[in-house]
Amino acid sequence: MTMQKLTNKEEEIMHILWKLKKAFVKDIMEEITNDKPHYNTLSTIVRNLEEKGYVSHNAYGKTHQYFPIVKLEDYRKTFMNTAIENYFNSSYKNLVSFFAEEEKISADELREILALIEKKK
Repeated sequence: MTMQKLTNKEEEIMHILWKLKKAFVKDIMEEITNDKPHYNTLSTIVRNLEEKGYVSHNAYGKTHQYFPIVKLEDYRKTFMNTAIENYFNSSYKNLVSFFAEEEKISADELREILALIEKKK
């Protein structure tokens, strides 16, 4: 299955589902802090996530409890690889350089990364 890109709101909802493991729409609504959608809108977004293959549900009468079927790690890997391809010419060196130039990564953090790389050899 190829993963479709999620909208920002869909991604926010997936993060909630990854955190809660399983939830009814009302549970998801309680977790949304900013820009809460209408209940019916949220329900539609969750059903769209199901159509896209990200979540499934257990039915309890007319109520559905949703749970993620795509793991956070799999989503992260797919979209980080896409971002690195699209924005850094498939170069991890360019990615790390970008964060260093933006002062988003420290020399100590770079040394930790180097240690991890050396340990894998």
